[in-house]
Amino acid sequence: MNFSEFFKMGGPLFMSILTLLLVGMVAWIIYYLIRGLSGNISSQTALRQLVYGRSIGLFALITGILGQLIGLFQAFTFIHKMGNVSPSIMYEGIKVSMITTLYGFFIYLLALILWFVATIIIEKKHHSS
Repeated sequence: MNFSEFFKMGGPLFMSILTLLLVGMVAWIIYYLIRGLSGNISSQTALRQLVYGRSIGLFALITGILGQLIGLFQAFTFIHKMGNVSPSIMYEGIKVSMITTLYGFFIYLLALILWFVATIIIEKKHHSS
C-alpha cells in the first residue's frame, strides 16, 4: 500500500491538515536553523524559535489523535445504526481510524529529531564562536 492510498483511507481533511503541518514544521525548523547559523539572529533567539517548530509537531500529533477519535465516533455511530456488525469489519474500521494518529506520531517524531539536531548544531556554533 502506498502513501496516496493511506492518504485517502485516513480521510482527506485530516491527512491534508497533517501534511500542511509537516511541511510547515520542516520549513520552520530549517528557516531558523539557517538564520541561526548565518548570524542573522542570535543563537538564543534561534533556539527559542526552534522550540516552536517542535510545538508544531506536537500539534500534528494532537490533530492526528483528534482525527482518530472523530473517525471512531463515526464508526461506532454506524455500527449502532446497523445493529449487528461482524468483528472483522469493526477491526478494519479501527485500523483505518489509526492512520491519522500514526501520521501525527510520525510528524512529531520527525519534529523531535529535527529540533534535536538543529539545537545541537546551533549550540556547537555558539560555543565555537
